[in-house]
Formats: sequence, structure tokens, C-alpha cells
Amino acid sequence: MLARKTSKNQITLPKAVISRFPTVEYFDVREENGRIVLAPVKTSRAEAAREKLQALDITPADIDKAVAWARKP
Repeated sequence: MLARKTSKNQITLPKAVISRFPTVEYFDVREENGRIVLAPVKTSRAEAAREKLQALDITPADIDKAVAWARKP
């Protein structure tokens, strides 16, 4: 498959390739050893929040306790 760069430095990705990433809106672009590499980027705020909570080792039970504490009269 070929992708052609336009005069405005835009590249259209082949449908056969991009159809494998139906929910991806953004790609990280980098150069590696003379090659252009595209990697899907998760942009969902909810997904980013879940990843942050997981990295901080915060469980759903912790969130329930925090909400209950915040709602105390």
C-alpha cells in the first residue's frame, strides 16, 4: 500500500489500515531509524482518569468512601 504526501505535508492513510483502528482519532508520530511510526493515542478522558486511578492504586471502594465522606452533613 502506498500513501502520498501532499504539498501541505498531509498523508492519507489507506482504508485497509485505518479500518483496523475505528475508534482512534489521534496518533503519536515519531521517527525511528529512518521510518515514520504511528501509534494510536487514547484520548478518552474517562480512560485517562481510570489509568490515573490505577496508577495511584485507588480502588472503587476508596472512591465510594470518599463520596460518602464528602456527602456527610
